[in-house]
Amino acid sequence: MVIDFHTHIFPERIAEKALPHLAKVAGGVMPCGKATAESMLPVMDEQGVDKAVILNIATNPHQQKSVNDFAISFVSDGRIIPFGSVHPDSEDALSELERLKQAGIKGVKLHPDYQQFFVDEDRMFPIYEKIAELGLITVFHSGVDIGYPDPVHCTPEKLSRILARFGNAPVIAAHLGGYLMYEQTLEYLSGSGIYIDTSFSYGTVPPDYAKKIVSSIGEDRVLFGTDMPWSSPVNELNYIDSLELSDEALKKIKYLNAQKLLKI
Repeated sequence: MVIDFHTHIFPERIAEKALPHLAKVAGGVMPCGKATAESMLPVMDEQGVDKAVILNIATNPHQQKSVNDFAISFVSDGRIIPFGSVHPDSEDALSELERLKQAGIKGVKLHPDYQQFFVDEDRMFPIYEKIAELGLITVFHSGVDIGYPDPVHCTPEKLSRILARFGNAPVIAAHLGGYLMYEQTLEYLSGSGIYIDTSFSYGTVPPDYAKKIVSSIGEDRVLFGTDMPWSSPVNELNYIDSLELSDEALKKIKYLNAQKLLKI
């Protein structure tokens, strides 16, 4: 079994406009599929992915409800596991988190670069504490974003400062803890209790760094992810298999840890 903990899809009408723009600002990255549910499911079938978490992002306050309505529409889907999002500038952020929980959503995605906040800003603390109260999972984009490289709003160092705000609610730092910031991941997130995902690692992360990070974070806290449509399952699975981890560690990373977190 394989559970992909980091994918993105959009409503079809939005995907047609968003995908070319995002590919351009990311330096011409060639997407895998069309970033819709209809296009993602065949890729999953062909490349050995059983279930996928879709990470929706509210990039402005006015978009928050429609983004989450889209996420909620997949709650009963057998293979797609939707996460919602809240925007820090929304007056309804806290009540929206309650709505997501009541609707059966298991987690939220926060992208500090897209949403224009530093992860350790005081104004974010009520949101983090509400997430903790509700027991939701939080996925942060961590490290550099290719399309928005400066400033980096969520570094591993900044992220390490706010983990206590989440209590026992799980926090996941995407991209092996911080894209292109692997020394910081090793310095600030080792032993912190955070989870990381492996998304967008193929062809970008030296394997020695990945091995050190998996060892320092702990194989029980590493989740397989692709960042589909920006990378394909087959490439990311080949990358993980190349790290020469034990069979038990690979099972944990590919699906066991996700099953435990998602309670499926």
